[in-house]
Amino acid sequence: MPRGKHAAGARPIKTGYSHVARTAVQETTQRVREMHGAIAGKSFAVLRRIPLVSGPARLVQTAHDAIVAGVYAAIHHGSGGLLAAAALVEKQHTGFSTSKPPGRLASGLRSALNGAFGDHLAASNNVLAIDMAIHVHGAAVPLTADSLRSAFPRAGQRLCLFVHGLGCDEHSWEAGDEASESETHFGRQLQAEFALTPIYLRYNTGLPIAENCTRLAVLLEALLTAWPQADSELVIVGHSMGGLIALGACDQAIAAAMRWPASTRLLICLGSPSLGSPLERLGHLANTALNLSPVTRPLGRIAANAQPGDQGPAPRPRCAAGSSPAARDRVPLSRRQPDRRCQPSNQ
Repeated sequence: MPRGKHAAGARPIKTGYSHVARTAVQETTQRVREMHGAIAGKSFAVLRRIPLVSGPARLVQTAHDAIVAGVYAAIHHGSGGLLAAAALVEKQHTGFSTSKPPGRLASGLRSALNGAFGDHLAASNNVLAIDMAIHVHGAAVPLTADSLRSAFPRAGQRLCLFVHGLGCDEHSWEAGDEASESETHFGRQLQAEFALTPIYLRYNTGLPIAENCTRLAVLLEALLTAWPQADSELVIVGHSMGGLIALGACDQAIAAAMRWPASTRLLICLGSPSLGSPLERLGHLANTALNLSPVTRPLGRIAANAQPGDQGPAPRPRCAAGSSPAARDRVPLSRRQPDRRCQPSNQ
């Protein structure tokens, strides 16, 4: 079962930005307190080893620790009370209504927050946590035949699913609000030239990749089952992390004997780090280095918490025995074998 608000049952949904700010302030205060304690502890440890200074040093350390504890407790509880009051005001004036989807700017900010803290937002049942869903004009579309027919009045038999990358949303596939008519709109162009109905996914990019793979596999099974046109065909275009999630979803769906991989004709991965992201590897090295010293260890905890979920190894493409990716990409789609349906196309 997905974590967060779906797994929470009757647990109340927490307000959005005020709760995020409260958590950020309190966690930062705790990390600063840990660094302060580590630095002070080293200094007092040296003083306690000096015979004539040892006794006074212990007294000073006791007083220091009591004062520091009071100061940081005041900051923790004071910020918590202030931002709790802000949360009440936020809830009263916004209502967090789901009937009116947020604008493009608000949606982009929410997606960026999910990219950085999505795992925490989901686990804390925060209203800002994004549920994986198909979106049209900023609103989630239920995967029922009537809802899909209403959201896609020109629904064709061929679908193209766009899966965005880390910290983004479905608007990343579209031109800006002030874009000229000459700028390319991928979805409209594919619909005009290849009769592909464009479908846009929005999801929490801060969750572990494996979890998003599972969610996407289940979503696609429900989507093709409820799609207004029978015997539909699917094309998936994934950017960066989106390509990895699409690959993993294919593997999980095949292992679970789902039906949608048999309808998938092409998977295109744009800039997906199939061998792992260099930035992610650098982050793990920096985190390891920070944890070597008690003084910098709190910074290591901040770095670890800021990384999107436990991503794990990148999904590996499925290839038929004895065939190379280059040879596979030269095979026409109509002649490919069933186990090659969910393959990345190197773009």
